[in-house]
Amino acid sequence: MTPRKSSVNRSTKETSVSVSVNLDGTGKTMIRTGINFLDHLITAFGKHGMMDLKVNAKSNDKIEHHLIEDTAIAIGLAIDKALGTRSGITRFSYASVPMDESLAEASIDLVKRPFWKLALSIKRNTIEDISKEDLEHFFQSLLQNMNSCIHLTVKYGENDHHKVEAAIKSLAVAFREASSYDKKQKGIPSTKGSM
Repeated sequence: MTPRKSSVNRSTKETSVSVSVNLDGTGKTMIRTGINFLDHLITAFGKHGMMDLKVNAKSNDKIEHHLIEDTAIAIGLAIDKALGTRSGITRFSYASVPMDESLAEASIDLVKRPFWKLALSIKRNTIEDISKEDLEHFFQSLLQNMNSCIHLTVKYGENDHHKVEAAIKSLAVAFREASSYDKKQKGIPSTKGSM
């Protein structure tokens, strides 16, 4: 099997972001964005997705929105690149993950057609050190750049921190299964012969 690793560097006047990913890792992460809750979410994504993930992100213009967006874009692009042709993978998966009173569900098709549907059900304007709209934009940018079809929904909950954390963990668990190799699958998992 070809190692499923990739690196992406995204440098603009606004940010400098470097990401490296190993999809067949052990969940080892090293995340540095300077935004505590963002680091926590990305760490959970790598840990529960069982991918080794290294992220270094720096703001050049001191605008958090740009840093959050570009970090998500770079992670999504690195994952898409690491998946390669997607030959031999399971392709489809879903996961339902609780966190205390909250429950989130993710459904994934790793086809190479970007479509996402997101419902985080966040009520507060800020969760930890990130605004609601920036958290939503992080998820949107990540899902879009993974170049897959992903539906991510918080089914219910009261605590917004719990909702968001359940969401990232359900995405990680579903991705881990969908990207895993299927011993019965020969070649591209599509009737078209192409993803």
